[in-house]
Amino acid sequence: MAAFDIDRFVEDCRQAIAQDPTHKAAREVVARAVSDPGAVLAGIGEPARAGVQRIYRSSTLTILNLVWGPMMTLMPHNHRMWAVIGIYTGREDNIFWRRIDGDPHGRIEAAGAHALSVGDCVPLGRDIVHSVTNPIPRLTAALHVYGGDFFADGRSEWDAETLREKPYDVEKNLRLFEDSNARLPAG
Repeated sequence: MAAFDIDRFVEDCRQAIAQDPTHKAAREVVARAVSDPGAVLAGIGEPARAGVQRIYRSSTLTILNLVWGPMMTLMPHNHRMWAVIGIYTGREDNIFWRRIDGDPHGRIEAAGAHALSVGDCVPLGRDIVHSVTNPIPRLTAALHVYGGDFFADGRSEWDAETLREKPYDVEKNLRLFEDSNARLPAG
């Protein structure tokens, strides 16, 4: 396989959604990239800290290099757009949630789970609600491709204790990555 080139990856994702605005073509691009995790690591670099690196952002496409801190959890949230996640180092556990019919507070209940390891690439539909945990004691990194502007308003998150729906707080969730970095061993 050729070395991972971030500019080529962005262009391939842009072409994929131009051909097919669903997740299908984008999934093929991400799957091809993470099938050689060593090349991705060589092209992006070994992750040193948790964070959300914005690689590309438009109204129709967002590409992130997302690095989860050790044992980090992001509570249930939705994207309101399709997503494709490809793991290139570490592991990510997803819990999938569904709305409780008729609940006046928009509460949710667990409905399934999926563990992702190096080389795995999965699509998430636009209506999926999921929480994410990095269950290992080291950093986990993944390419995330979204079929829209990931940072736009209009998404939801659910309270960790009550599982009640509320507006998604981008800044609060970005701080979780920095909080995770504060717990990393010095070195």
